[in-house]
Amino acid sequence: MRAVIQRVSHASCTVNGEITGQIKQGFMVLLGIEDSDTDEDLTWLAQKIANMRIFSDENGLMNKSLEDIDGNILLISQFTLFAATKKGNRPGFTRSAKPDFAIPLYEKMILELAKLTGKKIECGIFGADMKINLLNDGPVTITIDTKAKE
Repeated sequence: MRAVIQRVSHASCTVNGEITGQIKQGFMVLLGIEDSDTDEDLTWLAQKIANMRIFSDENGLMNKSLEDIDGNILLISQFTLFAATKKGNRPGFTRSAKPDFAIPLYEKMILELAKLTGKKIECGIFGADMKINLLNDGPVTITIDTKAKE
């Protein structure tokens, strides 16, 4: 699994002109899933996201977590995070999991993040043409790959 975490002042997802999820301060998370991902990867990544301390404290240091600032999460499925770009100019997506494998893990991630944060996780719609609007705060953008956790 790969996640791109952006610290945002606000973020929203719109599908066909309808807002499917929106948050004020918190994380906008793009989540990519590949066939080799496991429940262990999901649990590890969810804990990393929920406990990430990238909000400024009173000294301007990144020491505060989502819980500390009462922040929220907008979670967006993003198969393009596994784009293969080594050959040619058109990316390939063979490493990205197919929907029958990815959707259940995406849904488990929503539940796991909700359990860890005690909050409703705002979302996009898996596989939809989504329009994401956000104000990156900082900017602060963190990438995490579960295959690089060791």
